[in-house]
Amino acid sequence: MADIKKLGTQHFVYELDGKGVLVALEKADLSVIKKFWKKYKGKSDIPDDEVMGFPFVYDEEQESLRIDFTDKKAYPIKSLKKFD
Repeated sequence: MADIKKLGTQHFVYELDGKGVLVALEKADLSVIKKFWKKYKGKSDIPDDEVMGFPFVYDEEQESLRIDFTDKKAYPIKSLKKFD
């Protein structure tokens, strides 16, 4: 799993399933995701619970992706997959 450290806060990279969007989640949100999947694993009716994260955006100047810390958004847990 991709792991990014910035200013003492650890972020983990997830992909929004089927959208090709990368999202940086804080370490604290990983426990929320783990509890969600432990509770709903194997069930057909999964709720639309969300976690807050930062999207990756393309930086033309650097010609690479960077985390946009000014744009915190809610993402559905059931659509997030670990990005390796």
